[in-house]
Amino acid sequence: MSTRWKSRLELTGIYAFILFMFIVIVYPLVWALGVSLNPGTSLYSAKIIPENWSTEHYSWLFSSPDSEYMLWYKNTLIVASWKTVLSLIVTTFLAYAFSRYNFKGRKHGLYALLLIKMFPVLMGMVAIYILLNILGLLDTLAGLILVYVGSSIPMHAFLIKGYFDTIPRDLDESAKIDGAGHFRIFFQIILPLAKPILAVVALFNFMTPFMDFLLPRIVIRSSENYTLAVGLFNLVNQEFSNNFTRFAAGSMLIAIPIAAVFLFLQRYLISGLTAGATKS
Repeated sequence: MSTRWKSRLELTGIYAFILFMFIVIVYPLVWALGVSLNPGTSLYSAKIIPENWSTEHYSWLFSSPDSEYMLWYKNTLIVASWKTVLSLIVTTFLAYAFSRYNFKGRKHGLYALLLIKMFPVLMGMVAIYILLNILGLLDTLAGLILVYVGSSIPMHAFLIKGYFDTIPRDLDESAKIDGAGHFRIFFQIILPLAKPILAVVALFNFMTPFMDFLLPRIVIRSSENYTLAVGLFNLVNQEFSNNFTRFAAGSMLIAIPIAAVFLFLQRYLISGLTAGATKS
């Protein structure tokens, strides 16, 4: 077999795999969209392409007095925004300290972060539940935000530290010779060069509250404090509830803020890493 035919077969195999993965990913989304446009509330009679499609479920989510969807949406946006900001502040400072400074306990601190990262946060939910109850933060958005921020520190600190390690230390030394202090080096040199990894971490932090169910289900008890995942689950889990089409409609709208944040951060993801260094 000639090299030309081998290249064509490899290219065909790659495209076939991409097409297969595309179908696997898109098929559930198309089903959810189709179910959300079906009249009625039953999943059994729903079709992927409804004959008499309707937007009544979307209207119910926004206008019905019985719907708390907008409240759940607001709660999720609050949790996601605060989690993103606080996690970025904590993890960037922590990663910078571990990347640039040598201090007593640095090695053991890295080992501790690595050890904590190996265990999921749900393993400590009994202790977290008791601690939040003692502090009076149980069934509050503030308590949920604190748990989210704490659980994201080990993984994201390691990601950012690894990126900081790739930034040449010569830039720090040159800035120190010019009289720059630690904070000026951090904010004016390191952070501009680390925009791609900060954008990735920010996107991960923002997405988590929209998709996580177990943690808010344990911490939050009142319906007025529900996030979207818990609130939508109750549409199909409560007694005498059969609101699968409304559940599908609410699920489709979750992608809007995530897509908006991704589009906003996309320019940082594709920016050149050396552009800031050459302009400094």
